[in-house]
Amino acid sequence: MFKALVSAFRTPDLRRKLLITILIMVIYRFGTYVPAPYVSYKNVEACLSQQGTADLLAMMNIFAGGGLLKLSVLALGIMPYITSSIIVQLMRVVIPRFEELHKEGQTGQNKLTEYTRYLTVFLAIVQSSVFASVAASGQLFVGCQLPVVPGSTPFRLLIIILAMTAGTTLVMWLAEVITERGIGNGMSLLIFTGIAANFPALLGQVYQGNGGVTWMVLVLAMFLAITAVVVYVESCQRRIPVQYAKRVIGRRTYGGTSTYIPIKINMANVIPVIFASSILSLPQMIAQFGNPNSTWVAWVHNNFTYQSFWYIFTYVVLIIFFSFFYTSITFNPEEISDNMKRYGGFIPGIRAGAPTADYLRYVVRRINWVGAIYLAIVALIPQIVFARMGVQGAAFGGTSIIILVGVGLQTVKDINAQLQQRHYEGFLR
Repeated sequence: MFKALVSAFRTPDLRRKLLITILIMVIYRFGTYVPAPYVSYKNVEACLSQQGTADLLAMMNIFAGGGLLKLSVLALGIMPYITSSIIVQLMRVVIPRFEELHKEGQTGQNKLTEYTRYLTVFLAIVQSSVFASVAASGQLFVGCQLPVVPGSTPFRLLIIILAMTAGTTLVMWLAEVITERGIGNGMSLLIFTGIAANFPALLGQVYQGNGGVTWMVLVLAMFLAITAVVVYVESCQRRIPVQYAKRVIGRRTYGGTSTYIPIKINMANVIPVIFASSILSLPQMIAQFGNPNSTWVAWVHNNFTYQSFWYIFTYVVLIIFFSFFYTSITFNPEEISDNMKRYGGFIPGIRAGAPTADYLRYVVRRINWVGAIYLAIVALIPQIVFARMGVQGAAFGGTSIIILVGVGLQTVKDINAQLQQRHYEGFLR
């Protein structure tokens, strides 16, 4: 692996891509420590030390690279961009125009990217408005009486909203620069950076807690065990054999080759977990604006915690539902069947056309059950076990582990592919 890194840095274009990626990661981390205008950084640090943060905000803070609870200019992080990208993908099912743009090639993709950017700015304005209002009202840190926005006025709130929106736009641009000129997917790498950067601090909290070294070793052991399971499952795939018939065009013969269609067990990746977490966070978010003495607020706090039965049951159901829903959008059996038929390909024992599409749909449906149950187990088991151990921190959750491992594997594959193109030995043997 180290020889491959040395070889990559010896190649001018690869070295430039790696340096651009690393530089943008450093800029992103630096931006999470720059507070927004009119925010008292001293009071924010004092409130953070009291550990009076809701579980929902703690999870959002991890994905934002730790800048959310610090009220930095990059407080929203990459999440509005990810949300808008997912919404644009879902719109392909609802709005035929989006599906037509998707099929138009690069021109259509550029138009969809433009819509994604506009939607990102809109979501950033909405989320920063809500977040700034909650911070100014003193409800951001539960039990903290210090004002994080001293002397808040509508003008000051407007400046904070504009600063956070501009920060989100900057993060969106940085992610696109990584995708175009760096190594790997920009959005995924920025999330990876935020989660990985908070991991050592959370380990330090475990060490300084009641468990000491024993708890820290147990947390690391379980983290490594879950990582091994995630690496194994994410690397598994069902290979459907495809045979291409021979075709004679003029004096040349084409086709006659054998290949396969790789179908991952977890085709939806971490998207169902993010969707399920977002939906279940809505009741908690709404309850923060309600009267603490109200019956419905107390019911939400009692039934929508990470340890409650109804939360776990609803969480599992939503993960399974979104696994099937998202896979049905991203994987189109009819399109694959038509492409195979157009180029003379067929699955052995299956007729071309509609029977092939039905067979692919049947296989994907069976694999989806395995992938959805795997996602639910990986998302819940660490969360429950670590909570029983008294370990707090969303970085130890199954969602974070899936993101860390998935992004790491994909980035290694991208670097390995770049090295193989230049006849160097890659990371994977």
